[in-house]
Order: sequence, then C-alpha cells, then structure tokens
Amino acid sequence: MDLHKKWWKEAVVYQIYPRSFYDSNGDGIGDLPGIIEKLDYLQELGVDVIWLNPIYKSPNADNGYDISDYYDIMDEFGTMEEFDRLLNEAHKRGIKIVMDLVVNHTSDEHKWFLESRKSKDSPYRNFYFWRPGKNGKPPNNWTSFFGGPAWEYDPQTGEYYLHLFATKQPDLNWDNPQVRQEVYKMMKWWLDKGIDGFRMDVINLISKVEGLPDDREGEKKGGLVGFKYYANGPRVHEYLQEMNRLVLSKYDIMTVGETPFVTPEIAKLYVEYDRNELNMLFHFEHMDMDCEGSKWNVKPWKLTDLKKIMYKWYLALKDKGWNSLYLNNHDQPRMVSRFGNDKEYRVESAKLLATLLHTWQGTPYIYQGEEIGMTNCKFESIDEFRDIETLNFYREMKEKGMSDDSILEILNKRSRDHARTPMQWDDSNNAGFTTGKPWIKVNPNYKEINVKKALADKDSIFYYYKKLIQLRKTHPAVVYGDVQMLYENDEKIFAYTRSYGNEKLLVVMNFSKEEVEFCAPKEIFSNQPELLISNYEVEDDIQQKIVLKPYESRVYKI
Repeated sequence: MDLHKKWWKEAVVYQIYPRSFYDSNGDGIGDLPGIIEKLDYLQELGVDVIWLNPIYKSPNADNGYDISDYYDIMDEFGTMEEFDRLLNEAHKRGIKIVMDLVVNHTSDEHKWFLESRKSKDSPYRNFYFWRPGKNGKPPNNWTSFFGGPAWEYDPQTGEYYLHLFATKQPDLNWDNPQVRQEVYKMMKWWLDKGIDGFRMDVINLISKVEGLPDDREGEKKGGLVGFKYYANGPRVHEYLQEMNRLVLSKYDIMTVGETPFVTPEIAKLYVEYDRNELNMLFHFEHMDMDCEGSKWNVKPWKLTDLKKIMYKWYLALKDKGWNSLYLNNHDQPRMVSRFGNDKEYRVESAKLLATLLHTWQGTPYIYQGEEIGMTNCKFESIDEFRDIETLNFYREMKEKGMSDDSILEILNKRSRDHARTPMQWDDSNNAGFTTGKPWIKVNPNYKEINVKKALADKDSIFYYYKKLIQLRKTHPAVVYGDVQMLYENDEKIFAYTRSYGNEKLLVVMNFSKEEVEFCAPKEIFSNQPELLISNYEVEDDIQQKIVLKPYESRVYKI
C-alpha cells in the first residue's frame, strides 16, 4: 500500500489567470474582487486548490512575470487587503491558494535591479549577471526564450546584463547567498500569511554554469542557444534542498516546479520523496510532440506518442515521486482545439480529454475555461495579439520576409494569447467578463460557449468535470492505483486499468471521429462491471466487445 498519501496528491487544482478571469470594476482587466465573486462557482465545481498566476506589483512586460515588488499587489488587480479577503474567503470554502513564485528573474524596475544598475560598485551589483562585452558584442552567444540575444547593453555602466526572457526581466544570480536569503525571506512572508504553496516558474533555470560559456554547438543547430549551460544547472539541487530545509519543510504546503528540458530521469532528482526538494513538477514532453525544433513549427501529433510519453513518465516516478497532469495552461493553446475536435465533437472530445487527465496517476490541473470547453480564438490581425513572445516572433518573421497571412496562420495555432482571452461567463456583452473594454479580444463564440449555459445543462462539460472530481474523492484507485496499459500501439484507442487494494478500474477512450471496437481481455468482464462515468448515454449490456462512438470515453469499476 502507498505510504506516501498526501492531500496534494488527492487534490484537483484550478488555474486562474487573473487578468482574464473576471473584472469587477469595469476597467477591462480581471481582478482579485472578481475572483472572490466567483469562488462559489469554483466550490460548485469541486476543486480543492486555486493556483494564481502572478498578482505581484509589476510593469507587465510579460503579464506579471516581471515582478517589481514581491510584497505588493499589482495595481490593476487590487490591494493586499483584497488579497487577504480572497485567501480568507477561499479557505472558508475549503479551497487552498497556491501562488506563482517567480524567482529566476525580477523586473528591471525592481529596487534590487535599479540599485545594481547605478554603478559597478553597488552592493546589489552581484544580485544579477553584469558582464563586460566581448569585442563590441554581448558577453556570450546565448539567446532569449522570447527571441534575440539574452543580453542587454546598459550605457550607464557600460556593461551588459543577462535576461533569459524579456529585456525587462533580468536574471537573478542565485550563486549570491544574499539573493537566496532575500527569496527565502519573501517566501516565508507569504506562507506566514497563510497561502498553501507555490508553483515555481522556470525553477530549474536558477543555476548557471560558472563563467557563462558560449554555446557553439547550439549556435550551429539554431533555435534556443545556451540552455545546456543553465537548464538543470550545476547547483540547482543544492539550492532547492536549501530552500526546502529553510522554508518549505516548515509548512504543510504543495510545491510544483515548472521545469523545461527535463527527462523522467532528471525529473526524479527534483521530486523523489527522499530528496526533499519539490512535491511535483510540470514537464513539457507531451507539449512538444506536435512541433519540431520550435513551438512555432507545428506538425501532426500521434496518439501512440502521447501514450508512450505518459506511460514512460508514470513508470519513472511510480512509488518514487509525483507528477502533474495538464494539457493546457496560460502558455499553451486550448486543449480541445489542439488535442480534441473543437468543431463537431467539441463537447465529447473535451470530456474525453478531461477523462484522461482525471483518471491518470498524478495531480490534475484545470485551466480556467477548460471546464466549459473554451476553444482557441481566431485572431484576425496582428493588432489583436498582446503576448510579448507572439509579437517578438511576428517581428522576427517579418524581418525574414514572411507574409502577414503566413505568420497569422502559425500564430492562430500556437500563440499564448489563445489561453488568455477572457473567461466566458454568459452571452451578454464581452461574455460577461467586463462592462468596460476588455484588455484582449473576447472569443466570438462566447454566445454558444459560456458558464451560464453550461450550468443550465445537466449534460454539460462542467457537470462532467464535477463528476470526475467526485470520482477521485470516492475511488482511491483513481489517485493511487497502478496503471496497466492496454492497446498500447493503437492510434485510436487509449485504454488502461487502475488497481489499488481490491479495487480495479478500466478506462477506455476513443481518440478518433470514427466508431471503433474495443475488445477487453476476458478477465476484465468476468464479473458484471459497473459504469462509473461516460460521455455518452450507454445502453448496451456490458459485453467483452464494446463499440465506442466518436471521442467516447468510459470508466468502469471491474
């Protein structure tokens, strides 16, 4: 039996992108009072935890991931009093709050950076990576995640600073013990306030290789240059173990690390129980299966690839650590448009994808709007985009001579803005998100797809999610059960069993728009199985052979 039972394994997390969730004061931007107003809705859904994207003081170069003050709230979102009220109201409803922790970098408007910029002798100089140029060029050849070089020249002191992301996001130097002390102090401050954990932004990039060497090999390949010198860097585990010892271990909280460039073997170093680092992580292997070289270079994905990736990760972490389950978030397109069928089978395929996420081993994350089947938005022109990564890509492609239409076609598949269009509450103006002018376009399909409509329809995606969440609460096999794959090489059927103690469940899903036949192993249907949940009406008696309708999913207790 599992000796590692934890509340955060049994929880379902709901991710809120505050800017796009609900606007209470008509300025076109979602806010904290807006979230408070919608807590009853989240309680009705049945989620246990809210993860908030960053709400700290920020100039918003990268929508709050550029923090200028960790101890204050962004003006557009509200005040610290309102945050305290949100925390209190959520806790009253039995919902925990997890904050985004962004400590690989700060804003260039953070007081540490402003001080570090004043002179080479500033006591804060070593909080960041300041370096002289080489032969009139940046200190090395690394490139930024958002395009262009990872260095910015600062005429004031005649040196460059490192920024792996936007120029307004200078990287913190974690090798400086003072930086770590300041970060831990800030984390304790929030935890003492009563928050329930942290989702740690690109936390595996905090340790850079000494000397920050050029990446000649990476330069030849193209794409992102330099990541082998900072992803899963030389001292990252030392720093996370220190963080755990001094801060995390003192509280009963949930921690999840966002970790690009990890394999299951590397992941174990972050989440194995006896290593005392993090509870779980987000990996990106399944997010990379429909692109080649870069996220913008889209290719078709295969169900067998998804199965292989999910099963490989399950086996690697089984009984050793824990995983996070997601198919979309604030950085990824909408899952029903990407992995489902957002046209004729939107409802069925949204329920199917949810079935996979909520019956696999790991903690499921619901991204706002996913529970009503929100889709990618069709952006008509570049002026409708807001995301810095998207706009940088547009500029780069224009310089290479690509036409607007061709660029738009790529962006309409992959821009992060698909996830950031406002939450669709009802069919009134602006989908009921705001009485003002929304900061970003509302998806025109909101009259068809919205919360009000979902709550009025007992067969809606919303109520299916609610049932799935209840299933986790009543069947320990869904959380802790071993996974046994069936139909491993099939391109249409995804099927597996979950076994825990004397309970065994069968999950069977048809990932295609054709009807398919599923033949179960004899022993599965030797007793009369009980259908726990399905996304179609199921009339037939259970036979060994089941005909699955397009995008049908069923979960049986066997």
